[in-house]
Amino acid sequence: MAGFGDIDGAVATDGGIAHFGDAFREQRRLAAGEAMAPLGDRTVIEVAGPERLSWLDSITSQSVARLAPGESTELLVLDPQGRVEHAAAVIDDGASTWLIADAGDADALATWLTRMKFRTQATVEVRDDLRLIGFVDGGSSAQAASVAASAPNGVALIWSDPWQRVSVGGHQYAEVSEHPGAALAWRVAIVPADAADELAASTPVESLAGLLAAEALRVAAWRPRWAAEVDERSLPHESDWIRTAVHLNKGCYRGQETVAKVHNLGHPPRRLAALHLDGSDAVLPAPGDPVLVGDDELGHVTSVARHFEDGPIALAILSRRAPEGDLVVRTAEGDIAAAQQVIVPADAGATADIPRITRLSRRPSAPDPRDSDASAR
Repeated sequence: MAGFGDIDGAVATDGGIAHFGDAFREQRRLAAGEAMAPLGDRTVIEVAGPERLSWLDSITSQSVARLAPGESTELLVLDPQGRVEHAAAVIDDGASTWLIADAGDADALATWLTRMKFRTQATVEVRDDLRLIGFVDGGSSAQAASVAASAPNGVALIWSDPWQRVSVGGHQYAEVSEHPGAALAWRVAIVPADAADELAASTPVESLAGLLAAEALRVAAWRPRWAAEVDERSLPHESDWIRTAVHLNKGCYRGQETVAKVHNLGHPPRRLAALHLDGSDAVLPAPGDPVLVGDDELGHVTSVARHFEDGPIALAILSRRAPEGDLVVRTAEGDIAAAQQVIVPADAGATADIPRITRLSRRPSAPDPRDSDASAR
């Protein structure tokens, strides 16, 4: 049976379908819940076994030991220095825990999990027979994707992105009254391959959207992603990922000491910012393009999109010392002016109210009485 890639007008990109002929129209319909997006750039990992949740809880950043069937969250795997190594969306159905990872990270994540099992009663399997369909809840596409969702243990596998609000145990650094993520009710259905092919055959092209549309909604919502915002230096604080992927009050796990230390006592060395780009020359930067103030390079672009309402937008990881004013993105085709919207402020972290004790060596010496007498005279 033909799949989404065989539909007339489908334009393929690495790992998926970029668009179905009209990226802006697809964005509008996707945002309104009237289109669904096949997410070929992501992969499903199934973790099964009676000890799966307690085990995942002990080795990742999120509290999942008591995750209820049908409940959604996300987790990070950190290295001993607290840097992000892997990321995954999470939903449990009472018998298996289903992880959704970016395709470029899935095999490495599954390999790491397998190495960490030891005697744990759990199995790890990359499920190449499953597909992923993204949609915004509340519209006409929700029902079709929901019906197609796999339910091997009686619970429909539909992941609800927690990015709409700060999760229990999380913390938001963005100092905004209305977070743009609150408006995006993003869902991802895990669908058997044959059901995905049936969707492709039965869904009109007007109700389909490509990865460009899904990415534009993500960037506009300030939503970090492993494939874009993570490099070998990334701390979860830098991209405000603690709001949904880190539980600050759970038990020990690898990298926890750094997470707590930066959050309570220090500041992340870098920070995520949203950029509104000058679109007058129809030039878009590419991920990795440097961000400058004058001749001083202060970071790089991580994600880029053309949004149907906001125009050309981007996310960028900047040095903490980067000023909060306008910036310039340097591309192969010339410089692009960028208005900055701060997501993670430079003073993020240091949230603990710890009294500062003055060192004895710095205490002022007692005044000389003779000085007082002299002043009186």
